[in-house]
Amino acid sequence: MNKVFLIGNLTRDPELSETNSGVSVCRFSIAVNRGYSAQDAERQVDFFNVTAWRGTADNVARFCKKGNKVAVSGSIQLRNYEDNQGQKRTAVDIIASEVEFLTSKNAAQDDDYTPAAPKKKPVLEAFDDDSEIPF
Repeated sequence: MNKVFLIGNLTRDPELSETNSGVSVCRFSIAVNRGYSAQDAERQVDFFNVTAWRGTADNVARFCKKGNKVAVSGSIQLRNYEDNQGQKRTAVDIIASEVEFLTSKNAAQDDDYTPAAPKKKPVLEAFDDDSEIPF
């Protein structure tokens, strides 16, 4: 089974493009904090390249930007390539099947966002049950 779940922040704005056959593809990267850190050290962070396809790609490109928090579920894919110096390299990519936006819509639109005060519960009026029933 090849399944991965990640929660992190976009490290750059998503890049949307299309294949020759017109299928949308969106590439972005996320920074994911590790669940532990060495004593007296900064928290460790892992960076993952993510690729989303079709409707998911369109939605990520439309609603996400650098800094937004997202949850990604999908699969891991290894890619072998040769760099400019002729060295063989391996890259790890995440192929997203689902991307959930965790940054609120207001925060995504306004960097100076401060959460609104919680709404007060409505006050209920007493029910007068001494009156006659109208049927």
